Amino acid sequence: MKYDLIIVGAGPSGIFTALELKRRNPDKKILLIEQGKPIEKRNCPKDKTKNCVSCKPFCSITTGFSGAGAFSDGKLSLSPEVGGDLPELIGYDYTQELINYTDKIYLEFGADSRVEGVEAKEEIKEVRRKAIEAGLKLVDCPIRHLGTEKAQEIYEKIEKNLIDMGVEIRFGTQATDILVEEGIVKGVALTDSLKKEKHEEVYADFVVLSAGRKGADWIKSLCVKHNISHRAGTVDIGVRVEVRNEIMEKVNNILYESKLIGYPGPFKDKVRTFCQNPGGFVSQENYDNNLAVVNGHSYKDRKTNNTNLAILSSHNFKDPFNEPIKYGTKVAELLNMLGGGKILVQRYGDILDGKRTWPHELSRSNVEPTLPDAVAGDITSAIPYRTMTNILNFIEKLNVVVPGFAATETLLYGPEVKFYSNKVEISKDFETSIKNLYCLGDASGWTRGLMMSSLMGVRMGQILENK
Repeated sequence: MKYDLIIVGAGPSGIFTALELKRRNPDKKILLIEQGKPIEKRNCPKDKTKNCVSCKPFCSITTGFSGAGAFSDGKLSLSPEVGGDLPELIGYDYTQELINYTDKIYLEFGADSRVEGVEAKEEIKEVRRKAIEAGLKLVDCPIRHLGTEKAQEIYEKIEKNLIDMGVEIRFGTQATDILVEEGIVKGVALTDSLKKEKHEEVYADFVVLSAGRKGADWIKSLCVKHNISHRAGTVDIGVRVEVRNEIMEKVNNILYESKLIGYPGPFKDKVRTFCQNPGGFVSQENYDNNLAVVNGHSYKDRKTNNTNLAILSSHNFKDPFNEPIKYGTKVAELLNMLGGGKILVQRYGDILDGKRTWPHELSRSNVEPTLPDAVAGDITSAIPYRTMTNILNFIEKLNVVVPGFAATETLLYGPEVKFYSNKVEISKDFETSIKNLYCLGDASGWTRGLMMSSLMGVRMGQILENK
């Protein structure tokens, strides 16, 4: 069977490619491949069981229509300064144009019209002053907050719209390889996600790889196998921090998400806050080989007494080592081993005291963990010294901006690792070194987050309109 376009991965970049292309050229024959489930069939049993049951064959939090975005906080960052390196490729001003265009599509499907972090200008100046005092940079990015439950509603509308427009979506189907002849992509090899028995080859004039953060390692394997130009990127390793809302209240009200960047001594590595969730929940994501990674999200209407955010330390490796994804995986595996396959949690004060955290100590705290099956322990036994030093010194600086953040009872969960380290070499039109093969979104190494991934898909649809 022959298609005009095959898209591998129904995350934001993949679905917005299909949506924009179909709107511009309804006659295009598009096949969208997704190894997970339709969004209406995605659910996490943990809401009822209170324990991760390691869903097979894939975790519903990370896999399925709209990717991890369906169970994320649903934050659309409306500035080119946030969300990856795409402005380096296509230009800052043009990226902003695409953000504005893509934002209107989200509004069309029901996104909240309110934008956070644009009203309290004088208060933002005061937060910035404190950040400067601490040696940190504040990136005050406007945020459109969808909320986890509203994001799922929006993506379900998009899924239905794609089907109504004639996009063929194959769920429960896994791409195993790309088909290449004389340097030109010809199609994709497929198999059944569950049984792994049904093998098929499908063909198209163009192929878009948008496998998401979960598919970053698979994209790396394709690069090696087919000699697709790529380079080692940055690996971000860190923790998910949880405090009471009272600690973050002022910053939450002013900015909703305070994006802070620093280069603490003695190593001067880049350390940043990421994915702040006022009134949110700490969550667990499962990757291949039962790798458990911590994350966070928040609903629009359902709130807790806590705020959580990630603190990530960036590391760049040079020759002879060029496998940052594998490095991050090993760190996560060590933490999982110490936690008996669960997420580890430790109090900040216990880290400073050189001791592990015990369950009864958590029960005495003002901060009640929102990840009920997290295991109290010692994350410092697994997180590398350099990374841990970066995180602790950054927390000290953050305490200047947010007094009380570096309290004894502040909770640190691990591991939080971002698997987008492989960076595919692509043109301004997102084409790889193999003709007619394109790579988008977090798996490409160029984006981080919903908006940048979505607008990359929008631009891809525009590029393919007349091809």
